[in-house]
Amino acid sequence: MSTLVRLPDGAELDVTDLGDGPDVLLLVQTALTADELLPVAQEPALAGWRRVLPHRRGYDASGPALDPPAVRDDAADCIALLDALDLPAAHLLGFSYSTAVVLEVAATWPERVASVVLVEPPPVHTAFAGEFAEVNAELAGVFARDGAEAALDALLTRLLGADWHPATEAAPPGSVAQMERDAATFFVHDMPALLAWGFDATRAGRVRCPVLHVASDSSGPWFAASRDLALQWFPHALQAEVAGADHGLMLTHPADVAAAVAAFLDGARVSPA
Repeated sequence: MSTLVRLPDGAELDVTDLGDGPDVLLLVQTALTADELLPVAQEPALAGWRRVLPHRRGYDASGPALDPPAVRDDAADCIALLDALDLPAAHLLGFSYSTAVVLEVAATWPERVASVVLVEPPPVHTAFAGEFAEVNAELAGVFARDGAEAALDALLTRLLGADWHPATEAAPPGSVAQMERDAATFFVHDMPALLAWGFDATRAGRVRCPVLHVASDSSGPWFAASRDLALQWFPHALQAEVAGADHGLMLTHPADVAAAVAAFLDGARVSPA
C-alpha cells in the first residue's frame, strides 16, 4: 500500500514502504515503469530490510515533473524524502535511468548513502553515447508524431523483444496502461535529463560507499559497455550477473536480482563513511 509523502517544497511523492527496522533500502524508480522495482523489493531475500519505493515526480500519484528536466532534481528529491521520513541515511538501488539518480545522490551527499547498487546503467557516457542519443531522438519523434502507444512499442521492442507486452503487463498488472499515462514524463522529461547528465571519473571519486554492479548476460553491447565503464569508475565494486536475462531482468528474474542485492547488503550493514 502506498502513501503520499509531502516534500519541503510542497510536492508529494507516492511512496510504498515495506517492512521496518534500522536498515533501509531506497529503491529509486526508473523511467517509464512506475513499479518495475516492486517485484524485487517483495522477494523474501530482502524481507529483513525496510524497503522504500518512491514514484518519481510525473509518475502515478506523485506530483508533476519539474522543468527544466534534470537528474539532479530527482537526486534532491531522494534526500528530501529521506528527510521527510526522518532517515539519516540509506542504501540506494537504481536501475537503468535511476542509476544516474543514485550516483548523483552518492556523489553529492555521500554522508547520506551507505551503499549503492547499480543495475544495468544506461550507456550515456560510453562509446555508444552517440548511438544512444540518436535512438532517443528517434523515439521522441515517434512519440510526438504517433503518440504514446507507438513510441512505447518501438522502445520496448528494441529493449525486450517483440513479446514485451505480456511480461511487462504481468508484473505488476496494469503496467502498460500506467506507462501510456505517464509516457510524456519519460519522452519529454527523463530522456533529455539523462542525455544532459554530466558524470565522470572525478565525480565518481566522490562516491565513498561500497558499490555493487548487477548485469544480465543478454542485454547486448550497450549495457556491456556501461558495465565496463562502471567498473572503471569503481574498481573495487562487486559484480553480479543474472543468467538467462536481458534488460527486463527486474521483472523476469526478481528472485535472482534480490538474492544478489541481499548478499551484498548483508556485507554493507555499516554507516556511510
